Amino acid sequence: FLQFSKCLLCWRKPVEDTDFLLRIPYLGNICRSPIAEAVFRKLIADQNISDKWITDSAAVSDWNVGRSPDARAINCLRNHGTNTTHKARQITKEDFLTFDYILCMDESNLRDLNRKVNQVKNCKAKIELLGSYDPQKQLIIEDPYYGKDSDFETVYEQCLRCCKAFLEKSH
Repeated sequence: FLQFSKCLLCWRKPVEDTDFLLRIPYLGNICRSPIAEAVFRKLIADQNISDKWITDSAAVSDWNVGRSPDARAINCLRNHGTNTTHKARQITKEDFLTFDYILCMDESNLRDLNRKVNQVKNCKAKIELLGSYDPQKQLIIEDPYYGKDSDFETVYEQCLRCCKAFLEKSH
């Protein structure tokens, strides 16, 4: 996979009582993807459909495996009445076999995931940009890691718009 931290967002349909599983991986799994995961969890909780979804996030790299999200991401989520207990993990080949959607944050992720999926037989996942669901047409969700608190807010707002649109489309 990549050598730079980039975010991914993955959804999969479960096999039993739930309708979908959600996985949000990114290279470092401490900024964008945990925000997207938490946003999606809150949306489905607010709509009383949490029992139909299982959510998670993961990293493309192993840099931050086991770590909590960036403190600025956690603060941003708290400011919106959302929290997370996520610990970073790395995406696996199995994810490509079990998830229906893998939604990434930028073109670099998309290229790397498409390269990786070529190594997986019988890939089930549809790989695309989370921003492709943005009603404001902001295709790329920029990594806020080297930015300011306001950059995390921008990521939150983009993830909220995109996750809402994805959820509406998936019903």
